[in-house]
Amino acid sequence: MAEHNELGKLGEELAVEFLQKEGYKILDTNWTFQKAEIDIIAQKENTLAIVEVKTRSSIDFGLPQDFVKPKKIQLLVKAVDAYVNHKNLDLDVRFDIVAIHKESKSFVIEHLINAFFHF
Repeated sequence: MAEHNELGKLGEELAVEFLQKEGYKILDTNWTFQKAEIDIIAQKENTLAIVEVKTRSSIDFGLPQDFVKPKKIQLLVKAVDAYVNHKNLDLDVRFDIVAIHKESKSFVIEHLINAFFHF
């Protein structure tokens, strides 16, 4: 597996652990619909958090969250619509980003709640 794929997988594992410690219930990971993949679908109280995880080995070229592009947001919106309908859920939906970057031998994790809107 390419090094960046391993880093991405590690980032998603770190994000799941972080969210669970924050009281989120993880409903699904890597859920796909057509060309879209939702990294983490989590629930806390009456809110469904659609979480995009971005992991970088450094921030030399920008913050991880800066790499969530409009096309990705568009795909996530379609996917979450399918997910909510498929599971017949009646919850508030929110789009979050968990941004992770390496700093010396550890990782910095930042949870951006309501990171973007779907309209």
